[in-house]
Amino acid sequence: MESTKRDRDRDRDRQLTMRRPRILHYVAITAVSLLALAGLLVLVFWLVVRPSLLRCSVDKAHLQGFNITNNALSATFNLTLDLHNPNRKVVAHYDRVEVAVWYDGQMLALNEVAPFYQPRRDVRMLKVDLLARSMPLLSSVATSLKQDRSAGEAAVEVRMRAMVRFKVGLLKTDHYTLRAYCSPVLVRFSSPATQFQKVYCDVYI
Repeated sequence: MESTKRDRDRDRDRQLTMRRPRILHYVAITAVSLLALAGLLVLVFWLVVRPSLLRCSVDKAHLQGFNITNNALSATFNLTLDLHNPNRKVVAHYDRVEVAVWYDGQMLALNEVAPFYQPRRDVRMLKVDLLARSMPLLSSVATSLKQDRSAGEAAVEVRMRAMVRFKVGLLKTDHYTLRAYCSPVLVRFSSPATQFQKVYCDVYI
């Protein structure tokens, strides 16, 4: 009896051992099939929608009320940005937008833009005033800005950060972080005598 029981246990163990590779094989095949299906869906979506990256540029930049006292900056940066959605089937929802001015590695001013919706093949103009009120500066930054004041203009970097959702038909995506870097942007300390040169931004999502 004991011998028969041991034989049965061995047979059962042998069957379980044989089943495990089969189960793993089926799991692997299923996983590969799902990945292939997901890749195919992404390819079909891209072929149908043909999405293009959003574009951004700085069209105007001006500086007012510039003053540095005890290495603290007070000024107003007047910026005009153009946001271009070149897509024919993709709508963009900007739920949170921040625009900042940087100089020599230090942020000088920051402001938020109200959320907005951008339809297909649309160009949206954003006029943003960024205020610096007694903004503490590094001594090297203060010195460089004073020198630029004497020269009449300063080369700054404009950065934009936005939380964006996209919509294609009834399909809506989660939020994506859009970052735009625009440099060098020449801001003048007085009314510009020459036309401002548009600066195209590097956009990342």
